[in-house]
Amino acid sequence: MKLFITGIGTDVGKTIASAIVTESIKADYWKPVQAGDLDNSDSHKIERYITNNKTVIHPNSYKLNTPASPHLAAQLDDVTIDLKKIKEPKTKNHLVIEGAGGLLVPLNDTDSIIDLIQPDYKVVVVSRHYLGSINHTLLSLEVLKQRGIEVAGIIFNGPEVPSTEEVILKRTGIKMIGRIEEEPYFDKNVVLQYADDFRDNLNNL
Repeated sequence: MKLFITGIGTDVGKTIASAIVTESIKADYWKPVQAGDLDNSDSHKIERYITNNKTVIHPNSYKLNTPASPHLAAQLDDVTIDLKKIKEPKTKNHLVIEGAGGLLVPLNDTDSIIDLIQPDYKVVVVSRHYLGSINHTLLSLEVLKQRGIEVAGIIFNGPEVPSTEEVILKRTGIKMIGRIEEEPYFDKNVVLQYADDFRDNLNNL
């Protein structure tokens, strides 16, 4: 199983969701494009959050120095992101692939994050509750639908907002994998608890 973790925007909880999913199914992890925070990258965070000894964290295809949209970070590094050079790592294990920002974040003049999604990927959308998040969530799901990309499930991040969650789930028919609460901190034990809670829904995707 290959799960592509995307979000409705930046800082909605993709990395913590990726850690939970990775830990839950003991998958390998791969972030194709990392922009900024190279000393404390999302791959580093995943490594800190998981406890299983099966996960392999694969190298980024592009490691860019500036915390910015990948197309700009690449320009500043005097490189051009080439989709042909973004090669999925070979593994016999499950694979979690984490995107960067939202689906339409540009990688170069023509390609966006959504163009990284391959036909055999199952897409998981992370939605964080804030004013406007219903619109951003529905727009993300609509873009995926227009591209003919099936969404396997959604993870909500933050305190429960029944009115928001109900309208999203009812309008889209998307399966809810779980909710990540507004925890005071995340560490291996917290991630492991969520991994246990999410496992049945993930295995049924």
